[in-house]
Amino acid sequence: MRINSPSEQEVIFAAGGVLWRETSAGRKLAVIHRVATDDWTLPKGKLKPGESWLQAAQREVEEETQCRVSLGEFAGGQVYQAWGKPKVVLYWHMVLVEEQEFQPNDEVDLLLWVTPEDALPILSYTGERRLLAGE
Repeated sequence: MRINSPSEQEVIFAAGGVLWRETSAGRKLAVIHRVATDDWTLPKGKLKPGESWLQAAQREVEEETQCRVSLGEFAGGQVYQAWGKPKVVLYWHMVLVEEQEFQPNDEVDLLLWVTPEDALPILSYTGERRLLAGE
């Protein structure tokens, strides 16, 4: 077995958020559907060069949900393989500051606000379900 040197193996770094809003029916969180991967996920995306984890998390959540958000506490993270490369994703709790009317686009075509209990069967990835379940 050949072990790749660090320069031959790229690690993908991504950040995102568990975006919360208070409603008359209780606390709900944002779950998005991505067009390219046909999956339901928490909003997240890759860090840009020179961008911090927190900057990337806020930017990605705002881009994908079209909402202005405020950063909260660290929510957790996960490590998995994506496209044959290791991927590290860190998440922060976020609070809705300003909601815009969601407009579907080429990246995200649906945004749902659901309770944590309702999000668990919707989310496509075990790691995100574990994050919400507090595991």
